Amino acid sequence: MDYSKFSKELAQELQQDITKLEELEDEDSFYEKDFDYSSFSARVTDRDKTSNIIKISSENRNIKFFRAGDEVLFNIASMKDREKCEGHVRSVEDKYFVIFVKDLIPCWGKSEYFRRGTVLVVKSFRLAERVREASIYRGILLKRKKSFFKQLNSVNHFVWSYNQQKVKVAAEYDKEIMRIRKKKQRALEELQLNKKDQIVLQKELIQRLDGVDEDLDFYRIEKDELQVDRWHLDQDLGVPVGNRPIKAKPKL
Repeated sequence: MDYSKFSKELAQELQQDITKLEELEDEDSFYEKDFDYSSFSARVTDRDKTSNIIKISSENRNIKFFRAGDEVLFNIASMKDREKCEGHVRSVEDKYFVIFVKDLIPCWGKSEYFRRGTVLVVKSFRLAERVREASIYRGILLKRKKSFFKQLNSVNHFVWSYNQQKVKVAAEYDKEIMRIRKKKQRALEELQLNKKDQIVLQKELIQRLDGVDEDLDFYRIEKDELQVDRWHLDQDLGVPVGNRPIKAKPKL
């Protein structure tokens, strides 16, 4: 099987053990287990002079699974009682394949001329095996196709509903913006109320400070000179003193 046309991931899946692949869920691979895919009819369309290389056409589209070197057995349709000839596939193209036949005597004979247009009954067990493998691979591809369709459906849903989702996302962010704006407004209002309270408290504190200053002035203690106080006291008691108190001598 040529895996180059598949993706790397799918190629790894296709190269698993064939028995494991057969355990997968049944898919529409068009494969019928009771049908003999190894046998089909064909017609000789061209040959070389020696009749060793023969080009064969067939309406059986499964011949596309032939690969170079595959063994094929064939009979002439009008000579089914004879032995089968053995050939090996050389190349394959659309509706045609070329085989190399070493000996045509078992199925054709020695003296008879091998004509173009001769109808053949071809038998290839390797082709039947390849058809079975292809049916399993096709099942995997169908599974993968369903997966891709599912992903595409999801993508299409997103693309088609983009405008709705855009409005939805914008609405969610608008709601968040409004919530933040309200929160901001409440914070500013609380700050304004706090400012008013602080102004009232400021006035109250200023008034109290003024009152405290008045009380401080009232309760300030003055210190008079002892000699002056003593002179006035002596005058009140009738003690003989001078007419005026002596000036206090400056301290040196």
